[in-house]
Amino acid sequence: MEYETIKRKIISRLRRRWILRRYPFANIDATVSFWGKPLFVFQRPSTVVIAHDTTFVSACKWNLAGVSKPCSLCVLKNASFEIGPHSGFSGVSIYCAKRISIGSHVQCGVNTFIWDTDFHPLDFMARRAHDISRIQTEEISIGNDVFIGAQCIVLKGAHIGDRSIIGAGSVVTKDIPADELWAGNPARFIRKTSGDR
Repeated sequence: MEYETIKRKIISRLRRRWILRRYPFANIDATVSFWGKPLFVFQRPSTVVIAHDTTFVSACKWNLAGVSKPCSLCVLKNASFEIGPHSGFSGVSIYCAKRISIGSHVQCGVNTFIWDTDFHPLDFMARRAHDISRIQTEEISIGNDVFIGAQCIVLKGAHIGDRSIIGAGSVVTKDIPADELWAGNPARFIRKTSGDR
């Protein structure tokens, strides 16, 4: 058992080292863990900060809740991406075209998507013309101690307050205040969570 733990730590360090060789401008703390091989793409110039004791789980072997894909993180040119310390992600897909800020102690359930862009213009003629200047982007912020359930989608412009909970399978399209439970598609208020201790 101890051998397996040591082996996992060595592989995790090698994965971090490989990412930093490819993207030397990224600020990824030495204690960030990678269980399974992630897919990271960072365009230059961009700002990428991943704080200490953050974990990315990219294989079902390490999370039997049903991780079906590796963690993927794309940060486009001139975009800003930041994760605070002690956060965990399993099979998450994050696409940052403008700015995504994730706080500390955030837990993100399996196979969740966080996108700050529409990817395509909403106007059909702009889509036909492939006019990327018409693609809408809005910042996303996720506060401290937030729990996002499995299979959620957090869309552009969403701001989730500290200690809030997002129920599994929810689609977040708007601001969610601190200390609240939201769920559904689109996510709606369920109840306050401040008394949950």
